[in-house]
Amino acid sequence: MDEIKLFDRWQTGGIKVNDSGLVSYINLDPVIVPRSGGRHAKHQFHKSKLNIVERLINRLFVAGHKGRKHKFTSGQNVGKTFGASKIVVDAFGIIEEKAKTNPVEVFVRAIENSSPIEEVTTFRKGGMTSREGVVTSPQRRVDLALRHIAQGTFASSVKSKKPAAACLADEILFAFKGDMKSKAVSEKHRREKEAHGSR
Repeated sequence: MDEIKLFDRWQTGGIKVNDSGLVSYINLDPVIVPRSGGRHAKHQFHKSKLNIVERLINRLFVAGHKGRKHKFTSGQNVGKTFGASKIVVDAFGIIEEKAKTNPVEVFVRAIENSSPIEEVTTFRKGGMTSREGVVTSPQRRVDLALRHIAQGTFASSVKSKKPAAACLADEILFAFKGDMKSKAVSEKHRREKEAHGSR
C-alpha cells in the first residue's frame, strides 16, 4: 500500500516536532486533502486534532487581530477553500524548490521558531491595573505563530504585485531560519522582550 502523502506530494509520517511542549499540538497525521469540514469547530481545544497544514489554510481566511483591531477587513480574506489551499500548495512548491527539502518539515520548524514562550497579560489587582509576564500555553503558542505567519503574508501581498503564495513562502522560510525579516519571528521577540521587562 502506498504511503499517504499531503496533497499527494509530501510525506508527513517521518517528521518529528523538536519542541517537546508543542508535540501534542502540531498534528502531522497523514492526510491527502487537509479538510475536516468543521467537524471539530464546536469542541473546545479540538482544533489541535486538525492537521497543522489545514490550520494554516483556515488561518489564511481570517488573519486575526493586531492589537484590538482587525489586521485586514474580512472582505479581503474570504473566499473558497480551494483558493486558500492553492496558495499553500504553491507556497510549499516554492519552499521545496528553494530549500531542497520537505516543505512540511520547514513549516513545522518555522512554527517552532516563531511561537512565543512568554507574553504580557493585564489583570486588576485591588483597584489598579497590573501587567505581568506569564508563560504562554502550548496551544496559544501555535495559534499565535499561525496568526503572525498569516498576517505577515497579507501585509506583504495585499498592496503588492507579488503573489500571495510567494509571500507565504518567504514568510515561512524566514521563520524557518529565525530571520527577523519574518513578521512571526519579530513579533515573537517583541512579545518576549515585553514580558521580560514586566517581570
